[in-house]
Amino acid sequence: MNKASTRPARSEPIAAAARPAAPRPVSSRATAAAIREMPLRVATEEALGNYFASLEGHRPGRLYDLVLREVEEPLFRAVMVYVEGNQTHAATILGINRGTLRKKLKEYGLVG
Repeated sequence: MNKASTRPARSEPIAAAARPAAPRPVSSRATAAAIREMPLRVATEEALGNYFASLEGHRPGRLYDLVLREVEEPLFRAVMVYVEGNQTHAATILGINRGTLRKKLKEYGLVG
């Protein structure tokens, strides 16, 4: 604990995630269970750490757009499955306008 604060000192998860881990054989069932138990924030930090490590010194470009594309499509897909295709309910759950949702669904090819 940091003496100046009652909160624990913050670690540097991205830097730690940048270190390559030894590959381990894992069953798909174990992988699915690990994903369910891993908070989205932790999974994101780990993925970003791996991304930066894979750059091997090159500068990333348009990272914000890359992350949004990687997150938005599965988010919209999962919500649409959850609401059984009801765009009004999906927009409410996502906290966005239905028109915005429809535009994004078309962008990702998730609406016919």
